[in-house]
Amino acid sequence: MQDNARLTEGSHLAAGMGGHDAAQWRCTWKVEKYRGDDTGPHATPFETIERVGNALMYGGAAALWHRLTGGTSVTAFDATNARIGVGDGTAAADPLQTDLQGTNKIRKGMDATYPQHTDGTGAGATTVTFRTTFSTSEANFVWAEWGIFNAAAAGRMLNRKVEALGEKTSAASWVFTVQLSLV
Repeated sequence: MQDNARLTEGSHLAAGMGGHDAAQWRCTWKVEKYRGDDTGPHATPFETIERVGNALMYGGAAALWHRLTGGTSVTAFDATNARIGVGDGTAAADPLQTDLQGTNKIRKGMDATYPQHTDGTGAGATTVTFRTTFSTSEANFVWAEWGIFNAAAAGRMLNRKVEALGEKTSAASWVFTVQLSLV
């Protein structure tokens, strides 16, 4: 008997035959679109897209396990290294992918204080939040895919989602927030 596992949004990883100890990979994300570069606390987005779902990449899962077990040869998805990447690729997500698939793509570092995670033993400690702001001068092309990375180039892609998000122009700033949970 061969055991195969694929962890995508809503999938469960079960331990044992009964499947009682299951973990679910959950991703919620949103893109808030603002006119100009005003994304401050009093600014109101002209459009907000909120969704659930993406695919965990094998390289990203391996990086998580490597860091969990004390490995240091894989870069952490921390404030210094984490990036949200966006691109114009429309190829279906495949867990073997290591980068966005489009011609136009950019990886941008985290906003100040991100990624955010609160350590603890309660349900709130199962989540990490990434956030990046793309200013009027960045990523001005059709957004059709996104992912989270641990480097400005190369490195590991944690997850990827293919979805039409619209065309960003120099008239707008877009704030991208991704919340990942393993519950």
